[in-house]
Amino acid sequence: MLVLGPVLRHVGETTAQVWVQTDEPATVRVLGCEARTFEVQGHHFALVGVTGLTPDSRTPYEVHLDGEQVWPLASTPFPASLIRTRGPDSDGSNRIIFGSCRYAKVADPKLAAKLGIDALDAYATRMVHRDPAEWPDALLLLGDQVYADELTPRIRRRIAGRRDNHPDWPDDEIVDFGEYVGLYRDAWSDPEIRWLLSTVPTAMIFDDHDVRDDWNTSKAWRDEMRATSWWEHRIRAGLASYWVFQHIGNLPPEELAADSDAARILGAEGDTWPQLAELADRADAETDGAKGVRFSFRWDLGRSRFIMIDSRNGRILEDGQHLMLGDPEFDWVEAAVHAPGSVDHLVLGTSLPWLLPHAIGELQTVNEIAAAKPGWRGRLGESIRQGADLEHWAAFRESFDRLTRMIERAARSGVASVNVLSGDVHHSYAARADLESAPPAAVHQLTCSPVHNHVEWFVKPGFRLGWSRFTRRLTERWSERAGAPAKTVDWERLAGPLFGNTIATLDITDRTAEVIFEQPTSPASLAERARLELTAPAPVEVAT
Repeated sequence: MLVLGPVLRHVGETTAQVWVQTDEPATVRVLGCEARTFEVQGHHFALVGVTGLTPDSRTPYEVHLDGEQVWPLASTPFPASLIRTRGPDSDGSNRIIFGSCRYAKVADPKLAAKLGIDALDAYATRMVHRDPAEWPDALLLLGDQVYADELTPRIRRRIAGRRDNHPDWPDDEIVDFGEYVGLYRDAWSDPEIRWLLSTVPTAMIFDDHDVRDDWNTSKAWRDEMRATSWWEHRIRAGLASYWVFQHIGNLPPEELAADSDAARILGAEGDTWPQLAELADRADAETDGAKGVRFSFRWDLGRSRFIMIDSRNGRILEDGQHLMLGDPEFDWVEAAVHAPGSVDHLVLGTSLPWLLPHAIGELQTVNEIAAAKPGWRGRLGESIRQGADLEHWAAFRESFDRLTRMIERAARSGVASVNVLSGDVHHSYAARADLESAPPAAVHQLTCSPVHNHVEWFVKPGFRLGWSRFTRRLTERWSERAGAPAKTVDWERLAGPLFGNTIATLDITDRTAEVIFEQPTSPASLAERARLELTAPAPVEVAT
């Protein structure tokens, strides 16, 4: 039986990756291509590499398990799932939808009303009635695909009996791999979402709630977690499940074929949990070198280059270091940005915004300086950092500056635009960056969050205040007095802040690009809240 999926992942000119979960070992067949399932603690998964596709084509597909058709379902209101490839001479257009922070659909009426309408669900419903030519070319999920520490009533009931065997495990958090499997099933089995994932190539990167709130905020946070009796189980399960459900489908076929971990796990007989646990331990160990695990990845779609940056697990926090990415991984990102190829648009995906509301960014830099001090001042700074979630790029100032320099170089490379897509902060906005050297390419921060979650009451006044000119001046002076170096980038808010469930669309046509923010007004419709040109040299008008 098909338990979950199919999920369409990386698609090239002649190839595609299709991910599934099954209830028992099976041979999975898609368009004449096969893969055997691999087992993890009694659960079964497969990633089918589809080859031989025609460039610039639309191909309906079915999924067969041991010869029996299991997708599409026998009775379905949705159009056929398609694999749409690009050709070498395709035009320069791309339609990319993106967002972050998506809570699973819930049955409890009060909680459902609190969460509001799922923006991705509404987008899928609208897609059903549109020509496939208007469907997005890719979906970028920028973190918090699942919430392992904010559980739905259904999941709480599911794990309620485990206390008899694990009295030390927390009652309100996921801990083991099997519990993560249930978490992903809840998130991806909603009919509209399941169909959308089956027909839109999807790239994913994690954020903290995929593992735990404030994951890798600081060394103090890591030490606190390691002191518990259950964290070792949790981090193994979180990273192992991320590798299975999210990471392997991110890799283009040539990278997957060259990945020694993938070869070892996907080709193994019997339960692969020992191999996955070893991989998770390496990923968590901050080896910062060849023995580590890189979760950042790159997709080239026509003349647009997409690079997703791991800004969570890639952090280096030991031995007095405080880096968003270690040197080897940052070196890889910089090399990917400047890899050979004709590129009109560079898109960087990072779960955490590069450019925050000015005042909040300055406060994060001040806090980083304070938390590094010895004694009670450092302890107070660390307490504030964890309590206020001060752990974005601005709170890793050395990494912030390196990212800024990389973006500045990219903007001088001949591209038309550089856009940084992010989520996490439970409000959506667009900001135009002004870099010191005034590069010719337009540079923007585009943030979309949440897709489906509740926005706490204090978020709205907090972020409105964070964008105000008065608080910006105050915090800039404070940052200067604290000893923070001057930034080489300034930015201006163009759209937002928008609050509530939102999905964003990055529309690219040749050398032009625009972004559209939309919010659901019903389960089947979306209202446009903001639209702006990303490559216009002059100031733009924003409709809200």
